[in-house]
Parts: sequence; C-alpha cells; structure tokens
Amino acid sequence: MAALNFKHLRYFWMVAKTGSIARAAEQLHLTPHSISGQLREFEAALGVELFRRVGRNLETTDAGRSIVSYAEEIFTVADELQEVLRGQQTRKSLPFRIGIADSVSKSVAYRLVDPALGLAEPVRLICREGRLAPLLADLAIHRLDMIIADRPMPANLNVRGYSHLLGESDLTVFGTRPLVKKLAGSFPAMLDNAPFLLPGEDVAIRPKLLQWLDAKGVRPRIVGEFDDSALMKSFGQAGAGLFVAPTAIADHVCEQYKVAAIGCIDTVVEHLYAITTERRLTHPAILAISKTARQDVFGGIKH
Repeated sequence: MAALNFKHLRYFWMVAKTGSIARAAEQLHLTPHSISGQLREFEAALGVELFRRVGRNLETTDAGRSIVSYAEEIFTVADELQEVLRGQQTRKSLPFRIGIADSVSKSVAYRLVDPALGLAEPVRLICREGRLAPLLADLAIHRLDMIIADRPMPANLNVRGYSHLLGESDLTVFGTRPLVKKLAGSFPAMLDNAPFLLPGEDVAIRPKLLQWLDAKGVRPRIVGEFDDSALMKSFGQAGAGLFVAPTAIADHVCEQYKVAAIGCIDTVVEHLYAITTERRLTHPAILAISKTARQDVFGGIKH
C-alpha cells in the first residue's frame, strides 16, 4: 500500500462529516469535481470502497467508518498542535467518544451530554449517530466510550459491555394546532384515522405503541415511519401527522417544534440506557451524564 496521503484523508473526513461532496466542497473551498477525483484516488490507494450512496447523501461503509475514527484523532491532535505552535496556552482536552442510536430523541441526547462539556477537565466531544449494531461494534474495539440507546445491549451479541439505565419516561402525543383542530372527539378516540408518524422498526417503543393503539381500538392513518426521531419531529412540525415523544421533554418539544401536546400514553414507557464496557461507571463525562439523567432530565417523571 502506498504512503497515506493526508490531503486525501482530510477530504474524505470532510465528506464523511457532511454526508455530501457538495457540502464538503463548500467548506474546503474546492469544486465538487475536484473532491470526487481525490476520493477516487484515495479509494484506489487503499483498495477499499469508502462510501455508498443513500438517497442524495453518502454514507460511510464499514471500512469508511473505521477510517473516520482514526481521522478524527489525527486531525484533533493536529489542530491542538497548531494552537500550541501559535503560542496559545491550551490544555490538552480529554476525547470523549459517544455513540447515539438513531432512535434516541436528539433533544434528550443533547440535554444528557451537554454537562460533560462543563467539566473542570476540558472534554473534546466526538458524537456519532447510527444504528445500534454498528455502534456496538465500535464500542467493542474501544472506538467509542459509551452509547446512548433506547434498549439494553442485546444478550445474543458476543460483545463485552454493560447496560446502565439512565431513566425512563412515558409518551405524549403531539401535533400542530391546525391539525389538532381537524380531529373529532377526545383523546385517544381522536387518533382514529388521524395522520400519524410512526417510529421505525428499530425503535424499541414501536411494538408497545402499536399494541396500545390496538387496545384502545383506534387505527390512525400511518403516513410515515422514521428511525430518526428528529426527522419525525420535523415532519410533525410541518403538519404531516401526529407523533409521540417522551413526556420528560414535552415542554421542549412544544416550544421547539411549535406543536401542542394532545394526550399522554402512560402505559408505554421509553427507557434510555448508557452502554459501556465498564461494569462500574468511572469516566467523569459518563458520570456527569448519569447524574444529569437522574436529577434533571428524568427526575420529575414518576411511574
């Protein structure tokens, strides 16, 4: 294999971060054609495929994800070195690599992780989002320090890890005010034949939510299914349909997405876990996240 071309590595890293050659080209002040050519040369030199196309975006392959983790470390150290050489007094920050499952509410994830940035020891946060299985694979080889997921680690995986319950919350149904005004009856009867945005098959609460709807004898009209909770809320904000989110963040959801809460599903509970390779939590950032979950995010929810 030829010597590693760091210019190619930086171009690849930028495309991986932005998910698009066009967006990477804007940030690098280059043409998309130039970036495409450099990527082809990089793939040829490595002998592996780094991206696959998903819709209009590019998604890293398994080989690509492996290289991204190394690229982040390389350019993090390079940026710190440049700061030192410029004469700035900077303390070396502690890398904290966290994976967030697609199905986890981004609002909850932000509220949990934000305190880690306020620790006395500087923390450089490296967040990755994706499906749980690939994130667990990265955790197993210590490319992640922890994962936030809506389910514990599957028992059938040959991965050494431990699931720590961060908190739990029941669900609230939300919708735009114009949409809610069109619905007849009271909750939950008003859900019958109403447009509804359903969590995707990878989301842990989906089976229980479907069971609850069936038990209540209501059949909403499913207009979309979403693994990504933030994308589902954005469609909900646009009035495409009703959607559910944890009651623990109901006020935030109403304010952020300009929707109204129309009813609570107190028998369907969403759990949130920190999955780590530690049986006992010791990392200062993980301890801060666990404390925030207990005291602030889920502290007011009772079951």
